[in-house]
Amino acid sequence: MAFEGLTSKLTAAFSKLRSKGKLTEQDVKAAMREIRMALLEADVNYAVVKDFIKKVTEKAVGADILESLTPGQQVIKIVNEELTELIGGTNARLTYAPQAPTIYMLCGLQGAGKTTMAGKLGLMLKKQGKKPLLAACDVYRPAAIQQLKVVGGQVGVEVFEKGQINPVDIAKQAVEHARYYGFDPVILDTAGRLHIDEALMQELRDVRDTVRPQEILLVVDSMTGQDAVNVADTFNKNLGVDGVILTKLDGDTRGGAAISVKAVTGKPIKFSGTGEKLSDLEPFYPDRMASRILGMGDVLSLIEKAQESFDEKSAKDLEHKLRTSSFNLEDYMEQLGQLSKMGSLTDMLKMIPGVGSKLNDVEIDEGAVKKAQAKNVAIISSMTRMERRNPDILNASRRRRIAAGSGTTVQDVNLLLKQFEQTRQMMKQVMGGGKRGRLRFPGFRGK
Repeated sequence: MAFEGLTSKLTAAFSKLRSKGKLTEQDVKAAMREIRMALLEADVNYAVVKDFIKKVTEKAVGADILESLTPGQQVIKIVNEELTELIGGTNARLTYAPQAPTIYMLCGLQGAGKTTMAGKLGLMLKKQGKKPLLAACDVYRPAAIQQLKVVGGQVGVEVFEKGQINPVDIAKQAVEHARYYGFDPVILDTAGRLHIDEALMQELRDVRDTVRPQEILLVVDSMTGQDAVNVADTFNKNLGVDGVILTKLDGDTRGGAAISVKAVTGKPIKFSGTGEKLSDLEPFYPDRMASRILGMGDVLSLIEKAQESFDEKSAKDLEHKLRTSSFNLEDYMEQLGQLSKMGSLTDMLKMIPGVGSKLNDVEIDEGAVKKAQAKNVAIISSMTRMERRNPDILNASRRRRIAAGSGTTVQDVNLLLKQFEQTRQMMKQVMGGGKRGRLRFPGFRGK
């Protein structure tokens, strides 16, 4: 996963600072040397690293920091603030044209993932209540148009294509089509090359000048490291981009592109691709990313993932069942399904403060987790409706029948029922046993 190596090195440097009750200027500079090496190894631009270390050091060696009660924590706070500012400061949202349709022009090198990103962006905007239109303006790569049609079909977004005619004409006709049929926004999937060349840039400038897009979004492959930053800088100088979308940020990447691109180009990262599924697209929040990089977790993103997976009605129904002690195995199976929609267990754990930095040396077998979930679903599905709704009636003979019907063992059935009961008890504790509608947590006494 992205930033794993960087996070572990920064965590090691910070642990040395925390272990000292009082810091000297030499302690801070020694930590800064480790941080500098970690950033360079993560493929962060050299000039960016040099400037970053200079700013942090100047703030960290001040008398008010070194003489404070928790100097180590103060230095980490400075690093966090400066890193957040370095990678963008605040979340850069998409802007919309004053008059529909809003046009977003995607550009980038071949292989960066533009076509898939067009589908991801279309799906995200569709979920926001928009009626997007994808336009196939890549007429050179033989499979590009068909790929866009497949992606559009998967996300339920219409694709406008006119074959392999002039891309400028396709873009113009797509905008007219959108205006006539009420599509908004229009997402232009433009052509790429293996390398930047003047013919490509001229074509993109012609498309830009003809349809006047609200935003030009550059798609770059974060796995290419510093090359991604160089590509972004070149595109920006030749075309004038409004924002960057990083793809493959979930891969085995050192993360240097995410840290360097804003400082080098002056253009914000607006989105990051975090997986292969078409729903794996996240707005880029610099403060949250900085927290992840520093091993501090990302609770807000975890909450948002949960909100996307658990709809409001289901949450209210679950709360009612917990308060009335009617939570049963049908509800448990539904929760297992919704939990799986939240994605990788490793990714979720890394968003929890204090946990992510400890997972670097721990290998979680996601396949085994999915297999266990599938086994539990099979066991519950082998029960009768009465058994699912009244698990207390599951005696030894019923458990043997369920095990045989689900292709599992009685031990598997017993383990599932034990997990179910533990979950039910834990959730009842969180709900406070249904008293006066208050949430209560173990170990916490409210007034």
